Amino acid sequence: MKKLIGSALLKLLGWKVVLHGDVNNLDRCILVVAPHTHNIEYILGNLAYWKLGKPLKIIIKDQHTKAWYGSVVEGLGGIGIDRSRKNDLVNFVAEHFEKEDFSLVITPEGTRSRVEKWRKGFYHMAMAAKVPIVLAAGDFNKKIIYLGYKISYEELTKMTYEELLKRISDYYVDNKIVPKVPANWNPDIQ
Repeated sequence: MKKLIGSALLKLLGWKVVLHGDVNNLDRCILVVAPHTHNIEYILGNLAYWKLGKPLKIIIKDQHTKAWYGSVVEGLGGIGIDRSRKNDLVNFVAEHFEKEDFSLVITPEGTRSRVEKWRKGFYHMAMAAKVPIVLAAGDFNKKIIYLGYKISYEELTKMTYEELLKRISDYYVDNKIVPKVPANWNPDIQ
């Protein structure tokens, strides 16, 4: 049912999904979503995953999973965490990957505003869980959702963090990604 809904809504909205790699890259990975400038990106990304029949998860405040609508949030892939406590999020994620296969959405910018430096959590999560990093982007000029460009765990173990950021930056620049709010995107990833 989700495949049908995802396909129909994306078509209605005029969006298409373009894979940069094998669709199976989306089965088990840290999904780096950038540029992250607006909440609509999550909705479009979820629809793309529904269309492709792939499992998608996102870490959110546990108040959303404990609320009256919590089962809906969890059904949409929400994994609740208590942000008021010190959490070992890296190991928490690694433990979830031991139990099931999914793509975990991470926005390394950490906000929808322009940032000068990315947070490193996505990298540490991928290394701890021994899963690849897969890149995703929404191009709002072309109405294309790009998914599937994979940097394998084996590749990650052979490069520095700076080399990884350069490779990611090259991907977004080479594909000329235009975000929803261009002023909030810093393509000089550090």
